[in-house]
Amino acid sequence: MDTNHITDLLPDYIDDMLSATQKKEVEAHLKTCVACTKELEEYSTLFKGFQQEKMMKPSAELSKNFEKMLADEKDNSVRVVSIDNRSASSSKNWFSSSMKVAASIALLIAAFVGGRYFQSEESQKEIASIESERLQLKQTTMISLMENQSASKRIQGVQFIEEFEKPDEAIVKALANRMLKDENTNVRLTAAEALSKFSKSELVKLAFIEALETEKDPSVQIAIIQNLVKTQEKKAVKSMQKLLEQEDTQPFIKEEINQILSEII
Repeated sequence: MDTNHITDLLPDYIDDMLSATQKKEVEAHLKTCVACTKELEEYSTLFKGFQQEKMMKPSAELSKNFEKMLADEKDNSVRVVSIDNRSASSSKNWFSSSMKVAASIALLIAAFVGGRYFQSEESQKEIASIESERLQLKQTTMISLMENQSASKRIQGVQFIEEFEKPDEAIVKALANRMLKDENTNVRLTAAEALSKFSKSELVKLAFIEALETEKDPSVQIAIIQNLVKTQEKKAVKSMQKLLEQEDTQPFIKEEINQILSEII
């Protein structure tokens, strides 16, 4: 064996594929050759990295692209090797070329996966932005309808609350404003019913108490009283007692208050 050219035996030595004689010769050479020993260490580190690398199952599209790319690289490698196949160091050149191909493929896969990750991250940001714009459009539409001159349109705007899982303070205030100040009884009643879904909110509780002191329609009064009873809001007791004292309060309203007042006190 030419002591100047044992590099081509190193891959088989690492894989334990040499004959006993060749193995002894390689080991003897490594004891005196620093360059070959260093190259062996580099190969060993590279192979160890390949073995320890966690394998990930590629998608169907990635597998298809990988197979095409690998076929192209193999064609290119065959052409390169065929030119140098007369050289005494052909095995070394083949191994070096293979490492370059492997490294190139690894970089391409890493770039592809990294691109998919950043693409996914950007998609999430775009989705969040679109969702924010969609909610803003809904809010604008709802408030616009509630300010319409037509009572039926205002009712439609109030009922638009169903489109929101967690309405913000601006929407709640707009609903409270309809309940407190709208000239149409049906709009006020619809707004009170809509606000009942958020009766745990301090803002809504205060709006109910304020409405109870100003509202004159019995149907709206009953709706407000029932909502305040559900929340057990003790601050409403004073307003209910005022209704009991007022002469213009309907008898059935007073009866309703007398029945439920004890539940709050």
